[in-house]
Amino acid sequence: MRRILLVEDNEGDQFLGKFAIESVHPDIEIFVASDGREAIEILNDMETDPDLILLDINMPRMNGHEFLKVFTEDNSRVIPVVVMLTSSDQQKDKDQAFTYKCVKDYLLKPISEEDILAIEKIVLDVKKAA
Repeated sequence: MRRILLVEDNEGDQFLGKFAIESVHPDIEIFVASDGREAIEILNDMETDPDLILLDINMPRMNGHEFLKVFTEDNSRVIPVVVMLTSSDQQKDKDQAFTYKCVKDYLLKPISEEDILAIEKIVLDVKKAA
């Protein structure tokens, strides 16, 4: 993985997410968006799509589910691996997230170094299968 987009509105969770990622891979480029709208703007400005999007569900302006709907409707881009990173363990949120083929995992916050290693394996498996 070379590039990750972390979509999270809570500054504490942003810090913990970046810390976990950088602990495993200090050379990864991390982009941070505070909600789905900002994530769309960042993605539109990127020359190369990220390998991974870590996506919170409950955010202001545009939540994670709304982001996935808009993001997956754009057929002009390669859809990276999306991992939901949330505090919601509600089955309805999990079910809705997994209706999108790009969503490969659903993790509860805070993310750990072990989670990052497991996610990296998922990203590599997806790239091999493509």
